Amino acid sequence: MRMTVRFFKYLLPGLSLLWIARPAFAQTTPAPPTAPKSIFEHLTATDCPKITLELDVTSIIAAKKTNQYFPANLTDASGQTYTLEVKPRGRYRRKVSEIPPLKLKFKNKTLTEMGFDTLNEIKLVLPYKVDEKGDELIIKEYLIYRMFEKITPAAIRARLIRLTLRNTHVEKSKQVMYAILVEHEEESAKRLNGVPVDQFGVPVDSLMHNQAALVCMFEYMIGNTDWDLSMQRNVRLLKAKETGKMLMLPYDFDFSGLVSAPYASPSSESGLKSVQDRFLMNVGVSQNSLRTATNVLRAAKKDFYEICRSKYLSRTASEEMVRYLDVFFQHAQSREEVAGKLMMPAD
Repeated sequence: MRMTVRFFKYLLPGLSLLWIARPAFAQTTPAPPTAPKSIFEHLTATDCPKITLELDVTSIIAAKKTNQYFPANLTDASGQTYTLEVKPRGRYRRKVSEIPPLKLKFKNKTLTEMGFDTLNEIKLVLPYKVDEKGDELIIKEYLIYRMFEKITPAAIRARLIRLTLRNTHVEKSKQVMYAILVEHEEESAKRLNGVPVDQFGVPVDSLMHNQAALVCMFEYMIGNTDWDLSMQRNVRLLKAKETGKMLMLPYDFDFSGLVSAPYASPSSESGLKSVQDRFLMNVGVSQNSLRTATNVLRAAKKDFYEICRSKYLSRTASEEMVRYLDVFFQHAQSREEVAGKLMMPAD
């Protein structure tokens, strides 16, 4: 509510606050209060829970180019164990990571018997390397998810976990790392009471413009050009059941300047040479909508900095994130128009 009051004055005349902060379809038909929890919500009910996953990591790495499922066991923070299936997922990260990202698929029968919702799929994002640097990058990406969720509930939920990975192919094998659990698109759609849209070339006039502008400016702020509306790359689309308008939900931020993964590069269409530089990937929304979105981000500046100063990051890494955001806010404060390109100083 504090954020709503703070940026209400910046909204354009005649446009409802719901267009940015509260998607209309998430308000008109709220989920019943007695709805059962999803397995995603259960596993992430506490901050950075300890979770153990037992599976044949060796075979998964060998078959990471396939979509083959493998049996696995997951033990949650309370000690409860679940049988499930996992498979490699993702595109670029599947190629560069020591262990590919995984899709977790629980058994519907088990979930029903335990009183959970039948939403049975979760995405697991692993560090590209199982070392201190890999942990730092995955935590940075998680913090970006939390930053976007701070300014709007129309966001994909992602939660940090402390993962113990046991490779059943190798006796007594154990690797401990930070990882991210990301809710599946079906869960996002149900929570926001929308319909997933899998369609290329979605016209701009079908979007909720102020919300689309918020996505554009947020991606610009974090220095991310690895997304595309027309091809639905790293954005999910949800259509409101009542109005037919669409929300853009961004995800996968490892190519952003705010994370600066060593394997990341800017999109070719941006003309940038480094992910540390910024380029506005505008989907066609107006300057007025972009200015409104910029004001929302400015109002959240303090919250963003607090998120960056996470207890899970080193002070050096936290301050690097703050300095990167500082460049955006300095220009946002001084410019009347929204810049198309903003270069990040080297020092």
